[in-house]
Amino acid sequence: MPTLVKPTLFPDVDAMERRLQRVFGGTPLTGFLPTVLPAADVYETKEEYVVELEVPGYREKELTIEVSDHTLTVKGTREETKDETEKAYRLQERLERSFKREFRLPPETDGAHMTAHFEKGVLEVHAPKVVPATTHKVEITG
Repeated sequence: MPTLVKPTLFPDVDAMERRLQRVFGGTPLTGFLPTVLPAADVYETKEEYVVELEVPGYREKELTIEVSDHTLTVKGTREETKDETEKAYRLQERLERSFKREFRLPPETDGAHMTAHFEKGVLEVHAPKVVPATTHKVEITG
């Protein structure tokens, strides 16, 4: 069964981060650095692959979805809000103003017929599977 894989430049660093999260419930820097990427769930059903991203604070018009060469790219950019109050953050976990997530889709994904739905801060992208070709005989007439 094919899987969707988050591309990474540093697989060893990602593996270490996952280990730290399991042991300590987060990395040592959690809470001191803002979250860079939205949380994602990716799952497969009989008919499709589904990618769900949590993007609280973003509006639908601030999100873009692109598919190219079996790579799903989701980008978000929101306007900076002006806050005149000086703040000294003790904890900052909200998403930055912009993000970009990429997911490698399996070859049997039908990228031309993908759909997306956005509700309550969750973006769902549905990627249907290509219906496998069937073999049939062709009569020779002559």
